Amino acid sequence: MMSATPRKFKERYSLERIHDVDMIRRRYPNRIPVIIEKFHGEKHLPLLSRIKFLVPDFLTVAELVKIIRRRLQLHPSQAFFFLVNERNIASGSMTLGQLYQREKDVDGFLYMVFASQDVMPSFLWNILCIKYF
Repeated sequence: MMSATPRKFKERYSLERIHDVDMIRRRYPNRIPVIIEKFHGEKHLPLLSRIKFLVPDFLTVAELVKIIRRRLQLHPSQAFFFLVNERNIASGSMTLGQLYQREKDVDGFLYMVFASQDVMPSFLWNILCIKYF
């Protein structure tokens, strides 16, 4: 029986991820390998047609948000958020190079998830509970 929740990239590709990043970073030193998936509790936004992206290190988070919004074909009124490592909201003015240096995974990928406004209140409440209670 197939699971209702699709497995994440990390679960589908184990050790080959590290080899992939090494090869990518050697071949494209000014590009950032990013995995962008739909947040596990998200019900309103569509899936992306692909989840692996190789973005210029000078691209800002705000510019990446515009690109992903366009790929998802979102209406301008639809709220949309990026979470880095499923826990942090990155500053829109930060470059992907800066974000990568701060938040990259041990496998070398930068992991991001996207979510709508409906998911954010419960997500933020969980963060507050973890940090303060």
